[in-house]
Amino acid sequence: MPEGHTIHRLARDMAELAGRRVTATSPQRRFSAEAVDQDTVVDVDAAGKHLLIDTSSDRTVHVHLGMRGKWLRFSPVTGEPMRQVRLRLATDGVAWDLIAPSVCEVLDPAGRDNLVGRLGPDPLRPDADPAEARRRIAAFRGPIGAALLDQGVIAGVGNVFRAEALHACRIAPDRRAGDLTGDELDGLWSTLTRMMATAVEDGRIVTVDAEDHLAVPEDRARRVYKQEACYDCGTPIEVTEIGGRTSYSCPRCQAR
Repeated sequence: MPEGHTIHRLARDMAELAGRRVTATSPQRRFSAEAVDQDTVVDVDAAGKHLLIDTSSDRTVHVHLGMRGKWLRFSPVTGEPMRQVRLRLATDGVAWDLIAPSVCEVLDPAGRDNLVGRLGPDPLRPDADPAEARRRIAAFRGPIGAALLDQGVIAGVGNVFRAEALHACRIAPDRRAGDLTGDELDGLWSTLTRMMATAVEDGRIVTVDAEDHLAVPEDRARRVYKQEACYDCGTPIEVTEIGGRTSYSCPRCQAR
């Protein structure tokens, strides 16, 4: 499933639609495209793993890509969309086609507010409140590895960022979230903010040392996630399950 950096980068790219009237269609006939057809796109925003396309009719197209979803961009627009396209948003010069999302729906303002209100602070948003993030982590009843995957605690973090940020901060994923110190919480938030912002620019998650992140092979791009040994010390990686997902950590660098 795409992590938050992917959705923020997508929102940045799709912002080319802002201020333009779009033709909305649903070749798959599984989305009520007429609700926003001929609307002007006001803004394209991201909140955690959720993409929000606000339109001039005071409606929001809410998309969650899930495990299989993706957007395809076409410019120039040379033909009709494929039949499996859930939603096409098109102007004279560009079309964005949505395929296989887990969620694609139209929200009114109250629905949009309700969705965003359920999410925790997003490290990639300028309006995120680090103090609120610390409060939610400290109040979480369970291990920090589970807290980071709970979108109501921190929005946008997935399995890769969980593993890499905890390793960078030398925090074991099975430590009780409420036991982290203030300094550890501050360091974790700062690390997530830095890592995720870098990933938005790179278009991928690379945490190893490299002058050119794009040149790093995908299977060697992380320090602990899906690695056999720790990038920093060479200790075999510990693989467990935390928060319903496979957890990767270094028992030496992240000693309990």
